[in-house]
Parts: sequence; C-alpha cells; structure tokens
Amino acid sequence: MNYNLKKLVITALFAALSCAATMSIRIPTPATAGYIHPGDAIVILSGVILGPVWGFLAAGMGSAMADFLGGYFLYIPITFVIKGTVAYAAGMVYKKIGKTSKSRYIAVMIGGVGDIILVAGGYFLCEAMLYGRPAAAAGIPANLIQGISGLIISIVLYPALLAVPDIRRLANGQSAAI
Repeated sequence: MNYNLKKLVITALFAALSCAATMSIRIPTPATAGYIHPGDAIVILSGVILGPVWGFLAAGMGSAMADFLGGYFLYIPITFVIKGTVAYAAGMVYKKIGKTSKSRYIAVMIGGVGDIILVAGGYFLCEAMLYGRPAAAAGIPANLIQGISGLIISIVLYPALLAVPDIRRLANGQSAAI
C-alpha cells in the first residue's frame, strides 16, 4: 500500500473514531440542547498524529458526521470548522515543538488547551448569533468541561496510539511503512 493511500485510510479511521467517540457518551447541556462528549480527545489526536491538514479533515468530518447522525443539522458546518480548527492548531503546535519525546507530550497538552479555548470560544460566538448571548454564555461551562476531558483523555490515549508502528511514524513525521 503506498504512503498516500495509507494516510488516507488512517485519516478515514480517525474520522470514524471522532464520530464514534462523540456519539459514545452524551451528557446533555440544557442551555443550548447540546451535549458533553469525549470526542474532543480524538479531535486533538487527529491533528497530532495526522498533521494539521489531514487532522483538520478527519476531525472536522468525523465530528460533523456525529452532528448529522445525531440530528444536529444546524451544527454540521459549525462543528466542521471548529473541530477542524482545533485539530489544525494541535497539529501545528505538535509539528513546531514536538522534537523530543517530552516536547511531544507538552505539544499534546498545548493542543488540549487550544481545544478548550477554541471550542468554548467558537461555540460561544456561533451560539450567540443563534440563541443570543445569555444562552451562549450558559453553554460555556459545558464546553470547558468537554475540553478539559478531551485534554485528559488525549494525554492518556497518546502513548497507546504511539504503540502502533504506522501511527508512531505518522506522528513523528516519517513515512508509514509500505
């Protein structure tokens, strides 16, 4: 299997993982009729493992697919952009500072902090236009909880993913074995 095909397949797998993780556990948030979920961990790791562009696509498509399957049609484009941006940012940070084993863990943590900021801020801006500022502000605590859980879960999952040789090579910026 050539490198580009393998990367495309792994990207599709991360999109599916993002969708499944988003839909696996849902804790409703009454203010905006949304929910807290563990999918942000996969969003962060999509950027880290796949890089900024492929991570954007995997995270954006997988998270948007969860909105589609869950009946949150209005949120599909919003989620695609916000979650894709989180993965892009996490991928850029990882690429920029992830030169050693220790700095890679730090990069994953920074990607998680970026998730907290981008998700809470991004959804606040979009929901302020949809529902007004008070309702959007009421959704911030849930988005912060979701971001913090995504940060923690991504740190826990990161070493497990690196145990897979092709994933480790992708994360380290090397070509996957052919």
